[in-house]
Amino acid sequence: MKPFNLCIIKPNKDAFSETFIQEHINRLPGNKKVLYGGSFPVYDDEGNYLIKSKIGLLSYLIQKRVFKKKDIAVRTNALVNYLKAKNIDVVLAEYGMVGAMVTDACKLANVPLIIHYHGADVHHHNTVNEYLPWYKTSFAYASALVAVSGDMVEALRQLGAPADKLILNPYGVDTTKFTQTNVAASARNFLSVGRFVEKKSPSSVIKGFKVVADKFGDARLWMVGTGPLSEQTKQLAAELNLNDKVTFTGVLSAVQIQELMHQSRCFVQHSVTAADGDMEGTPNTILEAGACGLAIVSTMHAGIKEAVINGETGYLVPEHDVAGMANYMMKLAGDVQLAADIGNKEAAHIRKNYDINNRINNLAVILQQAINNK
Repeated sequence: MKPFNLCIIKPNKDAFSETFIQEHINRLPGNKKVLYGGSFPVYDDEGNYLIKSKIGLLSYLIQKRVFKKKDIAVRTNALVNYLKAKNIDVVLAEYGMVGAMVTDACKLANVPLIIHYHGADVHHHNTVNEYLPWYKTSFAYASALVAVSGDMVEALRQLGAPADKLILNPYGVDTTKFTQTNVAASARNFLSVGRFVEKKSPSSVIKGFKVVADKFGDARLWMVGTGPLSEQTKQLAAELNLNDKVTFTGVLSAVQIQELMHQSRCFVQHSVTAADGDMEGTPNTILEAGACGLAIVSTMHAGIKEAVINGETGYLVPEHDVAGMANYMMKLAGDVQLAADIGNKEAAHIRKNYDINNRINNLAVILQQAINNK
């Protein structure tokens, strides 16, 4: 593969839950420049404003904040100048909104564009409705549209994305870091990792664990993460008399999460479609837990249906079926060998289908093809 200049454009400077974007930055080949600052980049790879003049910045702020405009020529031209000055060969836009808003700049700079979708940018009703006209323009210009689940591919197709540009390339996991644990020797420890938001339904995890805790006095649950539903979830745990059995850790590092996985028997995630349409893509935490060989109990939701083979490498229930989830959690709490057996099968499934190196290589090929076809 020939060396190339890659510009990755992402909305957030740092976000603990966006490990998949950081993997792209760390692992993709090429001379990389990373821009950020919302649906359209405000800052360059050195943290300086893309718009260089004070008058230009003032014009941009007035158009954005006062007139609520999305097509703002001064910022588009600033990005065009940057792409040309840095001799960028291809742009990877993280999230559909970003891809939609930088399309004109890429077109003017004659730079190929790859748009990588992640979840809410395809499923959240208000977001899609707000950006749909720009999405359609981006569908026409982009060289490839990358989705992380079969459901996402279909949703993009329904929005008008050309079938020949849609590519399924789920996230991957570093199996050298998330090594397999000895589940057969595990205690009745359950683990849940993710933001405390509606689509993760943390209250469902608490309710399901309550059934387990009533039967097995030594069962424990660790919940990792933070978010708008944190306090509500903690209050529910207290109301159900689970304070001595549930540990809320807050945000942890990848190494700390790996350590918790190696102390656990079962990984639980009750993903659902939120009222506003927001959905998962393919949750990284499911892939990481699977790589560690944990027994997984989750829902028939988005890419989870592909990452976990129901009844073979884990157990999946319909969304909001707390009783069904609790039943499988009970089953695994009472049979450590069953947990180890299905965990072994899940670990093999992840290593075969979700290895990070294969996923990054796939994306690198997509980028190189876009350059070749320019």
